[in-house]
Amino acid sequence: MLEKIKSRRSIRNFQSSPVEEEKILQLIDCARLAPSARNVQPWKFIVVTDKETRDILSQMLDTARFVSGAPLCIAVFCQGTKYYLEDGCAATMNILLASEAMGLGACWIAGDKKAYGPAVQKLLGVPEGFKLVSLIAVGYPVELPGTKSKKTLEEVICRERFQ
Repeated sequence: MLEKIKSRRSIRNFQSSPVEEEKILQLIDCARLAPSARNVQPWKFIVVTDKETRDILSQMLDTARFVSGAPLCIAVFCQGTKYYLEDGCAATMNILLASEAMGLGACWIAGDKKAYGPAVQKLLGVPEGFKLVSLIAVGYPVELPGTKSKKTLEEVICRERFQ
């Protein structure tokens, strides 16, 4: 599993082949098992495979037009509880890691605090009281990207106090 965490990359270019239903269910199952503050589990996951809906979504998203080319988009919504953002982000990360483990590519698209949140909520028929945490484009990657430069461990670790 550690290797999957280290090899995961954001994928924005997908093959046209659909994601199998059993894999979709596994992704959502992994998401629902994420940690949740006080075990509230405030989430709902909307699986969007309809091409027309994905096309509309892609036009709403200012930096994620590639959603129309992904065979699957998962919208993560959470009830507006105290820790909705932390809970929804944990579920989102589980989807990203599960995608990598299943040979799928995925890309996290911001939802919280984005101007398009209410429009996405309306398009997907989400009732008031829920907040868009993220959208995740998922599919089989056209190609795997190379590694990106990351800060070294020494650059990010502090012991006992901030340095």
